[in-house]
Amino acid sequence: MLDKLEMFIALADHRHFGRAAEACGVAQPSLSSAIKALEAELGVQLVWRGARFQGLTPEGQRVLDWARRITADARTLREEMRAARQGLSGDLRIGVIPTALPMVADLTAAFADRHPNVRVAILSRTSIEILREIDTAHLDAGITYLANEPLGRVVTVPLYREAYRLLVHAGHPLAGRAQVTWAEVGRLRLCLLTPDMQNRRIVNQMMTAEGATPAAMVESNSVIATVAHVRTGRWASVVPVKTARMFAADPALRSVAIARGGDHAVGLVAPWRSPHTPVTEALLTEARRLAEVEDA
Repeated sequence: MLDKLEMFIALADHRHFGRAAEACGVAQPSLSSAIKALEAELGVQLVWRGARFQGLTPEGQRVLDWARRITADARTLREEMRAARQGLSGDLRIGVIPTALPMVADLTAAFADRHPNVRVAILSRTSIEILREIDTAHLDAGITYLANEPLGRVVTVPLYREAYRLLVHAGHPLAGRAQVTWAEVGRLRLCLLTPDMQNRRIVNQMMTAEGATPAAMVESNSVIATVAHVRTGRWASVVPVKTARMFAADPALRSVAIARGGDHAVGLVAPWRSPHTPVTEALLTEARRLAEVEDA
């Protein structure tokens, strides 16, 4: 049944028989037959049928929840037995909010030193995407904000506190200031992350609290793109302290402290389940080590 459940999950994710079959490495008729066989085995209709995929029935949605749990447990079992035979190996997929990308190597480098046979994929995602993809098992873990917006049922390990600085060109009138206010930031020509990013929603809240109207002339889902625009001298931006430190050696840039510059917890999140896969459990262990160093 496991292979049928995996094909059913693929169909639910891709919402298209052809793309789901391709993702599973089978012909479309084989996938369709597997879905029909699963329906016969369970005694319910899972998919609304027509000329194309029309969605899951209520029973299909319930089966999907079980399918995700069953296949996740099967994956955990396989990885645990493989780890018992040959040590930790396999793949680790981590979704990371853009503002945390400058620090992710602090975690993954130490993890790779301890577990050199694990392949790590670091994927830039919004906070909402991270939670959704953890829930659907497309990600093994994520690095995201731990407060401000609901996380749902996940395991969390706080890693650091995020504060913010104004980033401007070296020739900007505010470049020599020791500190600015959020109200002053709100009056600048800004390049910020897009509104689907939790960082942008936090920055907007900070400016609104001081009576400024949050607005950005340029928006991007990439921190690198925002910094590149600041380097032209035509825009300013708000970046986390860790990002500002990364670009501190650039003679074209200056970062300025912001009064009440924020203090938001960022950490590792992983599925709320027990046991975790050996790879995910090892990552959680490494995150706890890093958190102890940050707190020291």
